[in-house]
Parts: sequence; structure tokens; C-alpha cells
Amino acid sequence: MDRISIHAAEYPHILLLEDSLLDAELIREQLSKVEPKVEIRAAQNRADFIRALDEGGFDLILSDFSLPDFDGMTALEMASAQVPDVPFIFVSGVLGEEVAIESFRRGATDYVLKQRLIRLPAAVERALAEARERVERRRAEHQKELLVRELSHRVKNTMAMVMSLVRRTARNSPTVGDYSLNLLGRLRAMADAHALLFETNWSQADLSDIIQRTLAAYSQGRGERFQITEGPSVYLDPKASLALSMVINELTTNAVKYGALSVENGYVLISWLRTTEGAGERVQLQWQEVDGPAVSPPGDPGFGTTLIERSIAYELQGDVTLEYAPTGLICRITFPVPADVSLT
Repeated sequence: MDRISIHAAEYPHILLLEDSLLDAELIREQLSKVEPKVEIRAAQNRADFIRALDEGGFDLILSDFSLPDFDGMTALEMASAQVPDVPFIFVSGVLGEEVAIESFRRGATDYVLKQRLIRLPAAVERALAEARERVERRRAEHQKELLVRELSHRVKNTMAMVMSLVRRTARNSPTVGDYSLNLLGRLRAMADAHALLFETNWSQADLSDIIQRTLAAYSQGRGERFQITEGPSVYLDPKASLALSMVINELTTNAVKYGALSVENGYVLISWLRTTEGAGERVQLQWQEVDGPAVSPPGDPGFGTTLIERSIAYELQGDVTLEYAPTGLICRITFPVPADVSLT
């Protein structure tokens, strides 16, 4: 972080390097007119100044030019090297035009003649405001860089996932029609999950919203056949949200093609609850198909089954069991709640 602090919740801190007690008192009197009010730390010599630089915590330096054991230009060089973002203003009675120009060249912010101390409050307020703007601009630029890097990382991950879906879907689709239908469904599930996360500024998504958003593409004409028993609010991070959306999509696609949603009276029960196992909390999510055709374990698990198992294991750090019951598939998913995401 920047060495300059520009205290928001407290008064700005000023380091005053001045060996004359009378001049220091006159300067303090002028600084009492500054808004917001300022805190002043005095330094009378080189040792005091070095100690103050080492301790830091100030937002502006005011310095005399002529000092007993060193000079103001040296003080400026020391400050520029150690706290380059802190504004530096000379307050002197002997600063000529050439010296003033040279001080600006070396990084001074301003200079005020002791014969015209009435200028000091305005000079201090302007220097603090400009420093605050620099800090905010630098913070905004840093945040922008972080967002660009994060976006680049997400785009790369998304493209890698899309390419994997394209290859694996093609490998496991017997016809072009199946390939198109399966691929579009998986890409739509990804897009829906991304849209949901963007609505929350890519922070977290509620489990109920993830399920509802994923099922929406299949609900037309089947809305009453998805019976959802709302459990506790469970908020998932982006990685878990995307993975769970893909899993729900695979289960729904399979139910439409081969399971309970492929026959007239079949329906799906979806529920979840919170449990405490060992040291942490876990979510138990169940997908149960009812009144569907008889199902049996596939001889050679397809990509959909693989996607479900790997997504739960690697992205949610959880477990999944698939039970091929006489009345339809039952999928039980258990995963830990991410440590930094709330579960209520």
C-alpha cells in the first residue's frame, strides 16, 4: 500500500520540520485554519526528522529551508527517497526564485514565504487534496489491473472448459442431432450460471437460484413436474456455482431423454438440507426421479456421468452417489460449505 495515508476517519497528520520555536508557533496558528483540522508533529533537527521518516504515519511535510545541522534541500531528498508520495512544502523566509525552481525540480509540492504565512492554509489544503486524489487514482488503477487479470483468468478457464465440452460431447454423441442438442444444453447451463454470478458481481450465488435458473430452460410445459422443497439458504462461490449448474443440467437432460421426464406422469423431487459432520458444515442435495421408466446402471458410463462425478469431486470437494432405483434415478450429492461463504 502507499506510504501516504490521507487519514479518512481522523485528522490529517503533518510533520513540521522547524528549528525556531517562534516560527513553529506562527505556523501552527495558520494551520489551525486548515479544514479538516490537522495533527502536527514537530521535528527540530536532523535526528528528529530521520526518526519521524522511519516511523511514518503523516500525510504532509512542512520544512524550513535553513536548519542548523542540515538544509531543507537535503530534507527534501531524504523524504523523496523514503516517502515519495507525501507532499513536501517549504516554509521559509530565504527561498529565492532560483532555489524555488530547483526545489520543484527535485519534487517539492509548493513553497510559502514566512513573510506571507497567510498563504499556508490554502497551500496545505490543496496539497492534501491533490495527494488524496493521487491515492484514489492509484487505488482505482490497481483495482482495474486486478479486474483485468481476473477477467483474463476466467476467460481462459471458460474457453478451456468449452473446448473440453466440445470434444467430449462429440466423442459421446452418436448423431449430429444428439451432438448439437447436448452441446447447446451444456453451453446454455454455463451461460445461465455466468449470468447469475454477474448479477451478484461475481461474488456468490444462492443454491436455490442456481437450481431455478438451470431448470428454467426445461420448465416450459414441465414446470409442475419439478417439485422443489426449499432448504436453507446456501451461498456458493463462482467455481462451485458453475459446477453445480452443469451437474443439474446433466441430470435434467438425462431425465428428459431417458428418465422420469421422458414419460407423461413422471416428475422430479429436489431437496437439500444442512448437516454437521466432523469439524464443518455440509450440504446434502438430493435429486429423485419418480414414476419414470425402470432404470439400470449403464454398462459404460457416458460423459454426462463422468462430468457429474468429476464436477462434484474436484470443484465442490464433495461426494456423489447414483442409485438406479425401480422408479427412477436418485442422485445424492454431499459437499462442504466453502469456508468464506455463509450458510444460514
